[in-house]
Amino acid sequence: MAQRGQVPIGLLALLLLLAFMGGVGWKAFTEGFLGTSLQAEPRPVLARGGLAADEKSTIELFREVSPSVVFITTLSLRRDGFSLNVQEIPRGTGSGFIWDEQGHIVTNFHVIQGSSAAQVALHDRSTWDAKLVGVAPEKDLAVLRIKAPANKLRPIAIGSSRELQVGQKSFAIGNPFGLDQTLTTGVVSALGRKIESAARIPIRNVIQTDAAINPGNSGGPLLDSAGRLIGVNTAIYSPSGAYAGIGFAIPVDTVNWVVPELITKGRIERPTLGVELLAAQTVANMNIEGAAILRVVPGSGAERAGLQGSWRDSLGRFHLGDIIVEIEGRPVRNYNDLVLTLERRQAGEKVQVDVLRGGERKRVAVELGPSA
Repeated sequence: MAQRGQVPIGLLALLLLLAFMGGVGWKAFTEGFLGTSLQAEPRPVLARGGLAADEKSTIELFREVSPSVVFITTLSLRRDGFSLNVQEIPRGTGSGFIWDEQGHIVTNFHVIQGSSAAQVALHDRSTWDAKLVGVAPEKDLAVLRIKAPANKLRPIAIGSSRELQVGQKSFAIGNPFGLDQTLTTGVVSALGRKIESAARIPIRNVIQTDAAINPGNSGGPLLDSAGRLIGVNTAIYSPSGAYAGIGFAIPVDTVNWVVPELITKGRIERPTLGVELLAAQTVANMNIEGAAILRVVPGSGAERAGLQGSWRDSLGRFHLGDIIVEIEGRPVRNYNDLVLTLERRQAGEKVQVDVLRGGERKRVAVELGPSA
């Protein structure tokens, strides 16, 4: 009898036999089934044939337009708490595109917002320090400038957003998540959308697309099938912050009048009626629809036209002035409507303004003045 802790001799012999047979069996399996003399070769490549016509056109579009797209890195200042040295550190990334041979770069305002400096990487991977030329927060647009030689600058071709149709192809080139030169494709999903800018003023006639737009695509171009700029990618609709099939682009017709103003003036100069308005919250509390005038600027077109501001009598009672309800036939429901109605007008023009005064509707002609 085997003692406790010892393996019986019979069982030990059986285990050794099984181990030996297992080794022989595995060797036979590997030699017989896999075959030690079998020579494995790569499978032959099946000839593909030519690319489809739409593939060729997409490839050509990317080759033509990608040199016009840039990668923007924004920087912010950080002070070293021990040495008191000030350093520039990376803050974020975005996209942009070359506007002209003078080195102007167009991007979103929110791409450079809050930064102290920016660098622009071109298609050939050369990097250039950028100078801020102008911003339009109300349109989420900004213009930078780099001092790169003209032979490195390929301005993007400009199209029109006025003639766009839902269903036509759209292409986005940008730098999502810091990955440079990425192309996504889709269609124009909808037109005439409205989104809110960083200045809390709506941007009208925005293009909706399902071409994938992700963080880092902001400021990059949205293109038509001819490779023309039709919009500037600016936002996505997504609870998670990543692509969800709904992206928005500022229409090129807006870009094409804003950018020249930013280059020449540094900002959008809107003409003014010459009035100060009641605060939006006050108007809402009073259940007023329209732009209520708080004060008329002395010497302005509004004063010459006889518009009236609000006032308090000797007993301190508040009396509401004129409420602007329409300009040139366009309804004015609030301050934003007023701003958007005047954005394409020029100082010196006269506009027809409808106001409510004491419950009566009146129409006056007001000469617009220059912005402050």
